[in-house]
Amino acid sequence: MVEDIMEVFMDDFSAVGDSFEDCLHNLRRVLKRCVETNLVLNWEKCHFMVQEGIVLGHRVSNKGIEVDHAKVEVIEKFPPPTLVKEVRSFLGHAGFYMRFIKDFFKIANPLCKLLEKDHSFVFSDDCRLAFEELKRRLVTAPIIIAPNWEQPFELMCD
Repeated sequence: MVEDIMEVFMDDFSAVGDSFEDCLHNLRRVLKRCVETNLVLNWEKCHFMVQEGIVLGHRVSNKGIEVDHAKVEVIEKFPPPTLVKEVRSFLGHAGFYMRFIKDFFKIANPLCKLLEKDHSFVFSDDCRLAFEELKRRLVTAPIIIAPNWEQPFELMCD
């Protein structure tokens, strides 16, 4: 069923189809397989026939794939770090969107140096500039759109 009528990522799956009827039929098959294999689903995490939703921290809809603005707001309101733990936390949040930021690691380098062992914590101007630049780029992250199925394209997965 995987890659035929369903997409799987870690412990999440989505039943898919070319039409509403196909989706219902495929969902029926997937749920039947869950029953046959004694797989228990968390009903609070089950969503059926949705027009849009959050998948891996991205809003997916008929408009394509967009950054989830709730995650961006967390970064936008992040105060400048005063501790190594706060730098690590910020880079963790920002790193989730590194694919949207050209030269992410080059920009984040002054902040990454603060995480090095035996490095004293000095939030320099370079660190402040890196922090502000990452925040600026994250808040204005570009929107990814679905491919134009009429045009040839290459999909590369890591």
